[in-house]
Amino acid sequence: MTVVVIQPSAGNAASRRRWADTLGQEVQFIGPEREGRLSEEQRQQLLELHPSGRARFWGASSFQNSKMARVHFGDVVLFTGQKKVCGIGEVGVLFDNAAFADTLWTPDKDGSWNNVYSLLSFQPTEIPYEEIWALPGFNEGDNFMGLRILDDGKTKAVLQGLGITPSTSLQQDLAREEEVARALVQGTQVVDLENVRTTRAGYQVHERQVLVHRAEALLVREYVNSLEGCETGRLRTPVGITDIHVTGPDGTEIIEAKRGSDHRYVRDALGQLLDYVVHSPEPADRISGLFPEKPAEVSIALLHRYGVDCLYRQGPGSFQRLPAPLETREHMAKVWTGG
Repeated sequence: MTVVVIQPSAGNAASRRRWADTLGQEVQFIGPEREGRLSEEQRQQLLELHPSGRARFWGASSFQNSKMARVHFGDVVLFTGQKKVCGIGEVGVLFDNAAFADTLWTPDKDGSWNNVYSLLSFQPTEIPYEEIWALPGFNEGDNFMGLRILDDGKTKAVLQGLGITPSTSLQQDLAREEEVARALVQGTQVVDLENVRTTRAGYQVHERQVLVHRAEALLVREYVNSLEGCETGRLRTPVGITDIHVTGPDGTEIIEAKRGSDHRYVRDALGQLLDYVVHSPEPADRISGLFPEKPAEVSIALLHRYGVDCLYRQGPGSFQRLPAPLETREHMAKVWTGG
């Protein structure tokens, strides 16, 4: 299973220099300067994943050996510093090699950054810590000091809550698609999902993209800032984490935000809301979809048919609510609660 690693990397001048040298740009690992420091196995693994002979790298000191032993190919790394997540990447090839590390980064008082790993994919970001603090299981004021390996619950919260889709997940989806199609065409049985595996060699350069959906997070932030007299947060349910949970004078509300207003986004929001509300640990008085612009009438009608309100952005800091008919919402509330 994928784990999320919190990796401080931009908190001081020395870290920022290392960032500029090996995260801000790809580094040539084939050539006279570095190739001779690699074992043949390490060289082959790197070329298998990075056939250009170039890659982004990061590392951890021997003090972190036990933690780095829990990190594997495809794990997601949040590179942090200056009260934000500055970048998100996926672990590629990981190996212990102080001699190679010393060609990338000058050793400090703790020694070499010998636990080296390449980045399968990398995306610079500007995500404030507040977005992580708002997720279930995290504490406000946590500045994420030191390398940290998140447990399963927090890993799921971060991946869902920050809208992160690893490229390894996309590759697995493609493998699953191919397996099902092959079985249907050939009249054979579909192989269990657990047996559909992808190898490092299956990754092509143009497919190595970790997706970080920021539009929804920004829409949520703007909507929350527009509310007055309400408490907001995110609610953990057995099937996922809500985008917004509001408690105010009109009761409680679960809101799902989408980065688009096309019918497919409306349908996705509806499905998630109906799933969240029946699994919510506390009853909701209202459920709503939040969109960046007004959806089409047919999409609004779909929401209203299930007692779901439609919220959409009219302009900076301004939102409009199109409420579902009261009679429909009251009827559907019985379905939500099993009453």
